[in-house]
Amino acid sequence: MLLSDADRDRLVDALGHHASEGRLGVEELERRVTVVLEAQSREDAVAVLADLPPLGPPAPSRRRGRGHGEADVAAPDWLPTNERFRDPRSNRITRVWVDTAGGRHYVAEEQI
Repeated sequence: MLLSDADRDRLVDALGHHASEGRLGVEELERRVTVVLEAQSREDAVAVLADLPPLGPPAPSRRRGRGHGEADVAAPDWLPTNERFRDPRSNRITRVWVDTAGGRHYVAEEQI
């Protein structure tokens, strides 16, 4: 089966994920990306993943349909900020919380 640009993009993304997990060094990542980019068939391209564990499904989006008030309550390791704003979709006041990795989370003010 011929390899599409979308197939190439997915394979390169998967290789990048494996590299970020420490399974591939920079030189090996570059070698495998080159194989994907030069491959004519899907079978030739997917061979670069044969010795790597399968990736799990992508994490579901936590914000789907909830607007900025993405969490019902703040997690124990989140720190509150002084930032507050009105969510334009729900019209609720939300507070911004940050986690130790710098991620931002939004919790409706009445849930705090």
